[in-house]
This record gives sequence, C-alpha cells and structure tokens, in this order.
Amino acid sequence: MRIDGLQYANWSETIFRQMRDGGLDAVHVTVAYHETFRETVLQLERWNRWFERHPDLILRGSTAADIDHARDTGRTAIFFGAQNPSPIEDDIGLVEILHRLGLRFMQLSYNNQSLLATGCYEAEDPGLTRMGRAVIAEMNRVGLVVDMSHSADRSTLEAAEVSARPIAITHANPAAWHPARRNKSDAVLRAVTARGGMLGFSLYPHHLKDGSACTLDSFCRMIAETADRYGVEHLGIGSDLCQDQPDSVVEWMRVGRWTKDIDYGEGSAAAPGFPPMPDWFRDNRDFGRLAEGLAAVGLSHAEIEGVMGGNWYRFFAANFGPAP
Repeated sequence: MRIDGLQYANWSETIFRQMRDGGLDAVHVTVAYHETFRETVLQLERWNRWFERHPDLILRGSTAADIDHARDTGRTAIFFGAQNPSPIEDDIGLVEILHRLGLRFMQLSYNNQSLLATGCYEAEDPGLTRMGRAVIAEMNRVGLVVDMSHSADRSTLEAAEVSARPIAITHANPAAWHPARRNKSDAVLRAVTARGGMLGFSLYPHHLKDGSACTLDSFCRMIAETADRYGVEHLGIGSDLCQDQPDSVVEWMRVGRWTKDIDYGEGSAAAPGFPPMPDWFRDNRDFGRLAEGLAAVGLSHAEIEGVMGGNWYRFFAANFGPAP
C-alpha cells in the first residue's frame, strides 16, 4: 500500500497517470491555502470535474474503505485537506459543513498567526487561541484531523495536549536532521507521536538536508533514526510534491492576501520559486525508490509497508469519522 500524506500539484491527467504508475493508492491533496469558504467550494467543484473526466484513474475518498476500493479497481483515492483554517472564516459551524463536503485535514495555521494558532514564521508564539481550542473540539467531534505542519512549537504542543484524538504533521522533517523553520523539534515530535499522532516526511527541498542535492540514503537514514526515536508506527510519507506548479503559486502560498510585499521565506533574499526536486524523486513514479532506500538502510518489510502507507491507512480508519 502506498499513501502520500500531502501534495499540491497542478493537477492534470498526466499527474493522475503518474500516480497510477507509481502505485499510489491514496493521496491527501490541498484544496485551500488562503481561500474563503466559497472559494474552497469552487476548488471542490473543480475536483468533481476531474472525478467525472478520469473515473478510471481517481476516485473521491471519504473513509479508509475508499482506499480498499481504489486498490481493488486500480485507482487512486483522493482525500481533501486545507493548509489554513481560512475556509471556516470565523464560523465554527463551517467545520462540520466542510467535513461533510469531504475535508479530512485542516491546518490550524499556515506560517502566520491565525484565529486559531500561531504559524512557524511568527517571532512570538502565544499558543492556541480560545477559538482554536473550541475548533479542535469540533474537529475531534466530526472527524476532521488537526494538522500542525506549519504551526509553531507552543501551538503544536498545546494542540497535541488539547486534542482528544491524535493529531498529524502531514509534511515536515525533524529539525535535528535539517533545521529549517518548518521542520519539527524533538519536543513536538515526542508530543505528537506519544499521543498516537503521525509525521509525514517531506520531500520538499527546503525541508531536506542539502536541499535539492539531498541523497536518497541521507533521507532514508533520517527516517530510520526517527523510527528508532519515536516508533515506526507513527511515520509515513507526506511528500509536499508541488509538481508542475508555476513559481507564482509560491507567492500565493506565502503571501495570500495578508501583505502587499513578498514573503521570501526561510531567510532567502531571492524571489520565491520552486526549487528542483531531488533527482531520485521527481514525481509520483519514483515512490518505489523510497521503498528501496528504506530497505537499504535496514528497515524490515513490515516497517517499510507501514511507512509507505499502512500507518496512514490505520490513522485514516481511526480518525476520519465521528468520535466514538
């Protein structure tokens, strides 16, 4: 089983076919960064058209059982997520509405302070807001996973503690391996995994040691070390693949509508753009190379199956429905 915990590609039939060539059974796709509720609904409409045009390649996912159906029929199940709470605006009632529309993950912040929590680019992190705590409780109730991939440390630690259900970091790496602003501290990773949460390893070059020149061996040894430290059952892949996107999309990710200036990110003085992917992971067809790399660094067959998809499958099954 192969499941990717996060992608934001410029979707096309080509990419859907590459998913099939790479054996992807399920992918969590971003449908919102800074979009309002109505704008997010328009993104879901676009996905409805793709499901209609390519029923032989993709299907809409709502539960883990849809992954089984996708595997049985040779397709990829698509699960929706938001990288910001913008789609709920300031209305907690929209949490349930968005879950009914298919949203299964929602980040509480994206780099900046939101109404719910603090992003990892802010100088100060006061933690969860009152609304943040209320929204987490509502997300727990309906089965919308709390994602803290872009959130700051204190906010993430509080989210892990407050949430009655496990939370996720769908796309990041340990800061001890590469100290990017978006990578996660030992304290955060321990808090998330100790409560049954998941970490999806990111292949986005800014999150990799040596960037685009990162080797497969380095990446897989990092996974093996993380497994030893926190437990392999809490680990998966969250590639953060942004395939075929124009560089202007990076500006939308970082800037949205909150500033008229360019947010360069990660301390760079250059205009934002997508760095080249490592040569061993260009697109979805290279997923098999990850499994080969994990075997080369000593993970067992069962451990590799878990990291490549089995762990995400169990997490989906336990957390995409109403609280028991």
